Amino acid sequence: MGFFVFLPLVLPLTAVPIARLTEQHLHPRGAARLMTAISAVMAVCSVLCLGLIGVVGTAQIPGNPLPDSWSDPEVRAALPYHESVGTAAMWLLALVGLACARTVVRHLRVRARARRALSGLPEGPETVGDLAVLPDRSPYAYALPGSPGRVVVSTGMLDGLAADEREALLAHERAHLRHRHHRYLLTTQLAACVSPFLRPLQSAVAYSAERWADEDSAQAVGDRRITARAVARAALVSHAAPAPGFAAFASPTSPAAAAAAAGPVPRRVAALLGPVPTSRNWPPAKTPAGLAAMVAAVGTAASALCALNAAVALLLVLKAVTPL
Repeated sequence: MGFFVFLPLVLPLTAVPIARLTEQHLHPRGAARLMTAISAVMAVCSVLCLGLIGVVGTAQIPGNPLPDSWSDPEVRAALPYHESVGTAAMWLLALVGLACARTVVRHLRVRARARRALSGLPEGPETVGDLAVLPDRSPYAYALPGSPGRVVVSTGMLDGLAADEREALLAHERAHLRHRHHRYLLTTQLAACVSPFLRPLQSAVAYSAERWADEDSAQAVGDRRITARAVARAALVSHAAPAPGFAAFASPTSPAAAAAAAGPVPRRVAALLGPVPTSRNWPPAKTPAGLAAMVAAVGTAASALCALNAAVALLLVLKAVTPL
C-alpha cells in the first residue's frame, strides 16, 4: 500500500481553489455538476483509504474479527502500519459514519415534517398543481422534493412581492425541483462530513444551485431584472422574519434566505443584472479558473488512483496469505 494510501486524505485540498474561482468562467449548472462530482469522488476515496488503513493497522489486535493469517509477519512486512494508526483510522471512520448518518436522518426528518405540514392542507386554490400556499404570515418559500415534488410558499412571502416577482419566485423553486438540486446539496453535505477540506465545495455548490435556479427563473419570465428584483425584494421581506426551520434542501426558506446561507444576495443580484453567463462546462485553460480546474481534476484522478492502488495491493497480499 505504501505512503500513497494517505494521499486521498489530503488531496481534497487541491479542490479548494476551484470552489472560489469556478463561478467566474462557468455556467452555474456546469459549476454545480463539476464540484459535486469532485466532492463525491474524493469523499469515496477518503473513506476507502481510511477503511484500508484501519483493516491493516488493526489486523494484529487480539480479538479482532479478521482472519488470523492477516496478522502474519509476512503481511506486516508487506503492509507495515502500526496498530495505533489503524485504531485512529477506525475511530475516524466511525465518526465519519456517524456524521453522515446524522446528515441523512436530518434530511429525511425535515422532509417528513414538511410533508406532514402539507398533508393537512385542503384541496382548493391553495393547492394548484405542484404549488402549495400555506396561510402563514412568515415569509418563506422552498422546493420540497419527492413524488411528486411541491413548491411551498407562504402567504406572507406572496404578499410581499409583486405579480411578476411572484412568477420569478415560483420559477426559481420549480427549477430546484426540476434539476433535483437537493441531490447535489446532500451529496456535498455528505462529502463535507467525510473531509473538512471539502466544505468550501459544499458552500460553492449551494451557491451555484441558487444561481442555476436564478438563471432558469430569468429565462422563464423573460427578464433578468425581474428575477433580480424578486431576489432583492425577497431578501428584504424575509430579513426580519423567523426561518421556518427548513434548511435541508436547496431553498430552505426563500430564495434570499437560501442564498444567505449559500452566498451573499448582492452577488446573485449583480450576476442577474450582468450578462447571461457562458454555457461552457469547463473554464478556459489560460485563466486562473482553468488552472484551478486542472489542479482539482489532477487531484481527483490522483486520489482515485491512490485508493485503487492501495485496495488492489491489500487484496493481493491478503489473498496470498488467506487459506482456501
